[in-house]
Amino acid sequence: MAHLTIAERIIQELLRTRLPLDDDELARRLDVQPRQTINQACRRLEQSRRLRRYIGTHGKIVNELLGGTLPVAAMVEQEVLPEPPAGDSAAQRRAEGVMLGLLGERLGKTLRPRRFALPDGARVEVDGADDGVTLLVEAWAHQGPPKSAQKHKILADAMRLLFVASTLPVPPRLVLCLSDEEAARHFTIARSWAATALRTFDIHVEVVELPAELRNDILSAQQRQYR
Repeated sequence: MAHLTIAERIIQELLRTRLPLDDDELARRLDVQPRQTINQACRRLEQSRRLRRYIGTHGKIVNELLGGTLPVAAMVEQEVLPEPPAGDSAAQRRAEGVMLGLLGERLGKTLRPRRFALPDGARVEVDGADDGVTLLVEAWAHQGPPKSAQKHKILADAMRLLFVASTLPVPPRLVLCLSDEEAARHFTIARSWAATALRTFDIHVEVVELPAELRNDILSAQQRQYR
């Protein structure tokens, strides 16, 4: 299971004490240095409406959880998944691994598959997340314009990202990573409700370019699939 983020630890401590705490006290209790790390995390939690910051009785700014913040028991467990073994995955999965690497280089992140275990026992996986879970990614290596069912698949991926993000204490950036401009058009510049919905929910579409050999493998796999 992955370690809790600083923001998650702050929420846990505030839930445990049930008292407003200032940044210095949180840094001391959580043994986090420098103190600015706590300050930045608390500001992000305030922006995401998980806590409020105000001047307390001793003249210092304190942090207090807002109603509706997930209790400790409801926080999702996270597990970094291993990469699929070489040769054991289809061309699509191999391509998606390359896409995550290319996107990670572009954004300055290391992206790995990650599984989230929910309080009710259900599990949900995303294709890629960084170590701090500030970025969630679903990848799709399809080449060419998507068919109707494939459009629904991408929208299901978007719903997955939104759902996982709703379980986290700090909202991450959400990205759909594609590898072909024609495949992305319906979700970016086309006059479609899907493109409008993605923009409305702040889900970004990033297109990376696959190596020619891998792109040809995808095209060959698609041709076999459509026979």
